[in-house]
Amino acid sequence: MRRLTEDRGTTMTSSWKQQLVLILQILVSCRHVNTMTAGPTPGPFVPVTPLESDKKGAILEGEHLVVTVDLVKPVNMTLECTWTGSQIKPQNVTAHWQKDGEEVPDSRVTVVLKKEQYILSRVFEIVNQENLGNYSCVFEDDDRIDFIFRVPQIGEKRDKPIVSYMGDSVVMTCKMEEAKPKPNTWNWYKSNGTDKEQIIIVAGRYKISNDDWKTKLKVGKLSFADSGQYYCGAVYPIGTSISQVGLKVISIMEPLKPFIAILIESLVLVVVILFYEMRRAKKNNAEVTLTTDEQKSTEPQEDKGAEGSSSVRQRKA
Repeated sequence: MRRLTEDRGTTMTSSWKQQLVLILQILVSCRHVNTMTAGPTPGPFVPVTPLESDKKGAILEGEHLVVTVDLVKPVNMTLECTWTGSQIKPQNVTAHWQKDGEEVPDSRVTVVLKKEQYILSRVFEIVNQENLGNYSCVFEDDDRIDFIFRVPQIGEKRDKPIVSYMGDSVVMTCKMEEAKPKPNTWNWYKSNGTDKEQIIIVAGRYKISNDDWKTKLKVGKLSFADSGQYYCGAVYPIGTSISQVGLKVISIMEPLKPFIAILIESLVLVVVILFYEMRRAKKNNAEVTLTTDEQKSTEPQEDKGAEGSSSVRQRKA
């Protein structure tokens, strides 16, 4: 019995030892676990869409050529210039590229004559509105081809401002030709004297209506402060095409001012004429009075002369 008790005690002691060893192993393994706070889970991989490639070329037979290109989205543009040269064609010529009149760094190269022509090409990455502009290939620092990259231009433009009256409402319109690419959207801006401020539609006097190639801005309850320059913008992925519309707010009396001025001038003219006629009449009356007085003063002398001559005749008789 005693031995059985000892065997049980030995078994329990061994079990406790095994459990203790297991706990120590767990603690040791926990020391190698990274307890740092986990960072944010990375989002799904979004592949970068490569830019589309395009190519524009031109042949220069004279001294200058201009090529206009409308762009609506970013592109890798290959420009190729072919120059036929002058009558005397050297084997090599110097050429370079310019952007808006400034030479592109590291673009000056030597072009070899091939098949009676000089060919210069380069790839330009045009991804935003800042990249738009005038790209020029220049041969021998003189002959050139200008590639003008721009967003499609708004066709309808007003030379004179829209005139409206205080308190009325006015509608300004901008329209892109339907033959050109349709804008993504339209924006309106107002000049603050130095910059353009975008018109944000909230509950107020402004209302914007966009319809594909056309946009309208309605301004209600006009005041003199609404006068100025307004700009409509056709928004494309690569940039915005801008056109401007002038607005002049006048009072209801404004159209009457010319008539009032004419009326005042007419009244002044009538007064001047009346004054002149009155003075003229007064002068004529004075002259008539003077003539009458002179005639009266000469009549007695004539009578005396007549009497004297008759008495002389009597004496002689």
